[in-house]
Amino acid sequence: MNTMPLKNKTEASTLDKNTVSLKRLIIGLIIGPASWLGPYIATSSLFLPALIQHLDAENKITLLALFSSIGMVSAALSNMVAGYLSDRTKSRFGKRTPWLVSGSFVFMLAMIFASMSTTIPLLLISWTLGQVALNFIVAPMVAWLDLAPEKGKGTAASAYGGLGMALGNNAFTILAAVFLGQYRLGFIIFGIITFVGTLIAAFIVREPSNLNEKTDILTQKKKFSTKDILTVFPKWSIGRDYYLALIGKIFQGIGNFAITGYLLYIMTDFLHKSTSATQHSIQLINIVMLIFGIMMGFIAGPIADRFKILKLPVGLSTVLLGIGALSIFFLQNEIGIIIYAFLAGFGMGIWNSLDNLLNLKVIPDKERVGFFLGVYNLGNTLTQAIAPVIAAFMISAIGFSSIFIMSFAFSIIGGILILSIKSVSK
Repeated sequence: MNTMPLKNKTEASTLDKNTVSLKRLIIGLIIGPASWLGPYIATSSLFLPALIQHLDAENKITLLALFSSIGMVSAALSNMVAGYLSDRTKSRFGKRTPWLVSGSFVFMLAMIFASMSTTIPLLLISWTLGQVALNFIVAPMVAWLDLAPEKGKGTAASAYGGLGMALGNNAFTILAAVFLGQYRLGFIIFGIITFVGTLIAAFIVREPSNLNEKTDILTQKKKFSTKDILTVFPKWSIGRDYYLALIGKIFQGIGNFAITGYLLYIMTDFLHKSTSATQHSIQLINIVMLIFGIMMGFIAGPIADRFKILKLPVGLSTVLLGIGALSIFFLQNEIGIIIYAFLAGFGMGIWNSLDNLLNLKVIPDKERVGFFLGVYNLGNTLTQAIAPVIAAFMISAIGFSSIFIMSFAFSIIGGILILSIKSVSK
């Protein structure tokens, strides 16, 4: 009779050791994703296209697609490897911290090398190295969500997606636009920001040591077989809602990044703006989107909790992205840009605040939260790589106007998939 309380006490003690103070975790989950996503968005959407244009202006559309394709493959492979290794790491700094700090350091070096590139091949090597390193930050960092106390996981997810991603997506792009005329310096500065920001986030979170963690005897003795690989993901009947959320995220991401990935060329080649006017428009879009992102980061979660709604706002947020893209296509002026900024800002603010929380609700195996969150987060990096490839094909075949129709179509499909989830009622 006396053994049960002792057992429960021991389990509680173990649980406490595997969690982090929610206050510390929230700060780390704001600074952390902002530190890797912001520099990545800045370099991929502004500095990389600018340097490619400088090195080979005639083939810039095709080359940007090539960089994205190789980046996509590198991201997919390195993300899975990083997640696998971090799950099996033991250190006084925990499972994730050694990998994400190392990844941020290598990413910084890769961006410095990119800034020095004088040929397309050298730039491609540097960029590919950076993509690999980036995913050794992304995969372990999103698994920090599992360090949150059980009742605080939704809040942690909102901090990561709502505030951290909003800062990363927009705040850094506002700053990056200042360096459009000095894009080589931009690579260096934003590479350093990633390393320093990740260090600060890791110091604040202070992931607990897992040196005393028991190794699963099956993981320790059993070799991975082809059958094991095939059963990593559950069959459709079990994981249906998770797969719908994941595929919906991919469609939403392609719709979004088809515009943001070519934003520089949209301003210069489609709207025929000067460098100063391009800088102004990019800053305007990102200021508006930042305001909405931060606003939604604070209120979207509480509103969703208050009215018990989650699927509807996440699904409908993608529709706003699609309509915003059409506004640039039809108006082709500053008003169209402002409408796009407001609709995309509102939509992305809701999406970033709630999509990770939605994913937590539909994860098919609660014992592998870190793994499934990592795969879901791969939708961020993969879509940023896939979108420019599809967009480049559309631009070459039809023209610049086609990417706005493409963005609308993909966004709508993404929303329909999200709204088709059954386990979350509304």
